[in-house]
Amino acid sequence: MVTIIGGGIAGSALAGALARGGREVTLFEEREAGPGGGAFLFIDDRGHHALASLGVDQAAVEAGSYAVTGGLGYANNLGRSGRVNGRGHRFWMRRNLMGILNDFVAESGAKTNYGEAITEISIDDGGCTVHRGDSTTRVEELLVGADGIDSVVRAALEPERRPVYAGDVVLYGMTGGPVTLPSDPATLHFFAEIDSEGGSVSTLGHIWRPGDDAALWFVRIPRPPLEADTDDLGMRPIGEWAETIRAATPSNRPLVDTFLEMTEAVHVSNARDVPLENAAQPGDSVLLVGDADHAITPAAGVGARDALEDVHAVCDALMAGDSPGDAMGQRRRKINADRELVRGRNAR
Repeated sequence: MVTIIGGGIAGSALAGALARGGREVTLFEEREAGPGGGAFLFIDDRGHHALASLGVDQAAVEAGSYAVTGGLGYANNLGRSGRVNGRGHRFWMRRNLMGILNDFVAESGAKTNYGEAITEISIDDGGCTVHRGDSTTRVEELLVGADGIDSVVRAALEPERRPVYAGDVVLYGMTGGPVTLPSDPATLHFFAEIDSEGGSVSTLGHIWRPGDDAALWFVRIPRPPLEADTDDLGMRPIGEWAETIRAATPSNRPLVDTFLEMTEAVHVSNARDVPLENAAQPGDSVLLVGDADHAITPAAGVGARDALEDVHAVCDALMAGDSPGDAMGQRRRKINADRELVRGRNAR
């Protein structure tokens, strides 16, 4: 029996793949069944290879996303610009991906428990106990924490390894209707606003296509963290943040004004990381995958890819009778190597 806490991208993909492979699986997710909301994301060829290897329907993948044919474009207010080809990147609305993965789980035979939050995980020498309100479930085989950046499983397993503020507040917006923009379509555009001392003021990103119902955009603003009881304010009226956004994006006033005029609300949150430094070695009775284990700021754009590759590695290990803890140990080494490579490129 494999018990999975968290029915997001990682948890749903793992539950569906294992159950389809004949393993007994129970999935717990605090939200009600359904695709839910969320912002948008980009997944490269590695992530899509993992989806295909797990058995997710490729016709549904093609229908639910589109290729970023224009690649990734970069510019800043100092006159620097460039473009790189995408590595098989596809654009996703998160709800579309979750709709496909919900169907994947529903058709797999996995046992699912939606709509009740996990309040605590108790770990002892004989296994784990999952607490949900007044009920408990005993887990004596494998428990997988796929419950995101505020993981209840990680809090029980490694209470000192907490999320840390990554230095940016991130706002995600979507226009209320179709729009034609002066930028190239089907291209992920980044514009960096840099001050006179070379410091970052903001990063504005957007993507659009002719005929689409909306253009998607975001702004990352380096600043002190949100002063609130939560790191995620959720959806907020655009008027609350319009002047902050304008002040942070002076070189793109016409484009930003278009977004502000056509957007009713933005999702506002602190960007956070979950550090891998000094993390405990993954085990074979309790382990973490995806953002529960190694969340990185959305600016990196690889969170979903990394989560799907975690799931692929753990699923392959379990189906072969190998150690899932060893598989996640190898995944961590790959993730750290990828991050070192990116840091080296950015330093040049």
